[in-house]
Amino acid sequence: MLFDTHVHLNDDQFKEDIEEVIKRAQEAGVSSMVVVGFDRATITRAMELIEEYAFIYAAIGWHPVDAIDMQDEDLAWIEELSSHPKVVAIGEMGLDYHWDKSPKDIQKEVFRKQIRLAKKVKLPIVIHNREATADIVDILKEEHAEEVGGIMHCFSSSPEVAKECLDMNFYISLGGPVTFKNAKKPKEVAVEVPLDKLLIETDCPYLAPHPYRGKRNEPAYVKLVAEQIAELKGLTFDEVAAATTENARKLFGIN
Repeated sequence: MLFDTHVHLNDDQFKEDIEEVIKRAQEAGVSSMVVVGFDRATITRAMELIEEYAFIYAAIGWHPVDAIDMQDEDLAWIEELSSHPKVVAIGEMGLDYHWDKSPKDIQKEVFRKQIRLAKKVKLPIVIHNREATADIVDILKEEHAEEVGGIMHCFSSSPEVAKECLDMNFYISLGGPVTFKNAKKPKEVAVEVPLDKLLIETDCPYLAPHPYRGKRNEPAYVKLVAEQIAELKGLTFDEVAAATTENARKLFGIN
């Protein structure tokens, strides 16, 4: 039984064949997944999906790239939706210094507002980090994000940064890049981070694992991530699958 903690089945790339994609995921052993909404359109679709499928849950928040577009009413709307029993986290939120659509100061302000909202509604947070590690760690510390904890989504930093995040009550989530031949850091992190603090994800349709790199990713491929972690840690696939599923259920409060 596998738990894909980060999917974007609400992406237009899955419009035509979502039923087939979900069927393949179940055949691969995926028992649960969290679909992530990060703006008005994707949050709306995420809320539809959790009503349609018993095994799909939602994380809802505002993406840092689009921070400049977020209004106070958007935050209020997210707060209102967060009371749904199948909304299990706030996010993805964070900082993205790769794209320059939203100025850094606005990204930081929106990030802080969402951490405060998560603390108010008592839900864990999902962190998006692109080229912004130091600022993200600082803000998490300043806002006492350890009170809710959460996920460092698609973690790509060093084992040293992973340790800092673990100390702040965060789980480390690994996706497709851990399977890439030249991806040194994710492999080191997979080895170093204790099994009871690891999660797995696809981030589909993005970041497909080897041998599907460059193609559309889908939840079924999370099995390849678990297999790679098992190999790196010298564990069986079943051990990694069971532990990461248990970790996700614990974090998200799913019985």
